[in-house]
Amino acid sequence: MVSKKGEKMDFFGRDFLRILDFSEDELRYMLATAKKFKELKRAGRAHKIFPNKNIAIVFEKTSTRTRCSFEVAGYDLGMGVTYLDPTGSQMGHKESIADTARVLARLYDGIEYRGFGQDVVNDLAKYADVPVWNGLTTEWHPTQALADFMTLEEHFGRLKGLTLAFVGDTHNNVANSLMAMSAKMGVNFIACGPESLKPSDEVLAECLPIAEKNGCTITVTNNIAELDGKADAIYTDVWVSMGEDKEKWGERINLLRPYQVNMEMMNRAKPTTVFLHCLPSFHDLNTKVGKEINEKFGLTEMEVTNEVFESERSIVFDEAENRMHTIKAVMFLTLYKKEEK
Repeated sequence: MVSKKGEKMDFFGRDFLRILDFSEDELRYMLATAKKFKELKRAGRAHKIFPNKNIAIVFEKTSTRTRCSFEVAGYDLGMGVTYLDPTGSQMGHKESIADTARVLARLYDGIEYRGFGQDVVNDLAKYADVPVWNGLTTEWHPTQALADFMTLEEHFGRLKGLTLAFVGDTHNNVANSLMAMSAKMGVNFIACGPESLKPSDEVLAECLPIAEKNGCTITVTNNIAELDGKADAIYTDVWVSMGEDKEKWGERINLLRPYQVNMEMMNRAKPTTVFLHCLPSFHDLNTKVGKEINEKFGLTEMEVTNEVFESERSIVFDEAENRMHTIKAVMFLTLYKKEEK
């Protein structure tokens, strides 16, 4: 594989830990590969490329989309998949991360990790001599960003020059990964949220020079008026994250309530602005947590109104599907050797 600049791209055996670890051309190649796999899937054409491989997916934090995407992608590629839930592994409890990594690498051809600190997935990658894929950590969510940008490109027919706004907790893992992906792809990025939840200086220090090189901007603001007439896409995430201390729910809700995505915000951006969300979303009372929030705080909607979520401008379920196609591309590229075909 050769980039547009004539540089050789080699994915085999590499880990997928952060968007920042890959070049623009490499990320574009991943998106192009995901598109091909989506075409195969939609056409019902089998692509069991790895019938003799097996992967382990390790979840210290549970998930619907990430687990299902890795499992279906693995099965579609012909691989065996072992799911280890928070109680299904001794990693970090009775066995060190280093020892777990070395054991799993003897049994499996690839390892996915979804959990807490980035240091955990970094250590897995350090000690495992098979590819390690980051399904989510506290700091980064790279598979989500790939799916989001695949979805944006499908909708707009391009990426470069678009403006993506993340509204709410702009310090979180999704916002970090979207900022990194925006910088790499030449997409203007607006991080709009409370001052206390702004992006870290460390992430900004890595992303700003890349954005400047690629002719796009990164704006950090607490003023939602910055979105007016600019944002092609508005993205948000839950106000109360997985594992969040219930005693802090009220504080978080009050802090983020001014940043709820509603139709007024969408219309003030552009008539063509689309809505994105990594899901799950608290846009109604049809969940246990939604009902609990309603009982305690009287809210029927949180980070996004149901009107926006269910509108034609919402492309959240395209995003959800594209998690599988982009994850499949990442696994394929990091596991594939030409002589195996």
